[in-house]
Amino acid sequence: MAEAIALIDYGAGNLHSVHNALQAAGAGHVHVTADPAIVRGARRIVLPGVGSFKACANGLKAIPGLVEALEDRVIHAGVPFLGICVGMQLLATRGKEHGTTKGLGWIAGEVRAIESTDPAIKVPHMGWNDVMPMPHRDGAQLVEQGEAYFLHSYHFAVAEGRDVAAMTDHGGGLVAAVARDNILGVQFHPEKSQAYGLGLLARFLEWKP
Repeated sequence: MAEAIALIDYGAGNLHSVHNALQAAGAGHVHVTADPAIVRGARRIVLPGVGSFKACANGLKAIPGLVEALEDRVIHAGVPFLGICVGMQLLATRGKEHGTTKGLGWIAGEVRAIESTDPAIKVPHMGWNDVMPMPHRDGAQLVEQGEAYFLHSYHFAVAEGRDVAAMTDHGGGLVAAVARDNILGVQFHPEKSQAYGLGLLARFLEWKP
């Protein structure tokens, strides 16, 4: 029987594209859901995110019991988790977009604006860019070297280098992926990254942290 995958619907994700990409990568049962009961039964969890950190964090917290269900399943039960774009940023301690907003606090650090002093370096960081894996103990095997599609104006400034799984370069180094134990977050969009993104999703579906 295929594993049940919870794709979290909190009004702030590119759900249709992510759902289709997961299925193209080999996922069987993908439940698009905000129901804490379904989340508690999921064997893998994917948290997408599009928009501002503040709006995404507030949207997630506005659904009764959802954050608690995520923490029970991911932190305590250890099921594989993937955060995408702002879904990855929500792992941080806090975000500094439109004021300061608390994140999930699963990986220490804060989400800050990309600052460019070179007029040639445009913000938002948009389009294809290199993903460069870093030496890492957890989840590094999921993130291979290649090119992925990015679209973001804020970046995750991670407190501990050991939590950085990959970097990219856009007028300086930016975190492209974070990982710890059973948690993986990617700043880029796997669902927009063609073969590279489908490969990462396929490895996530087979991941046994």
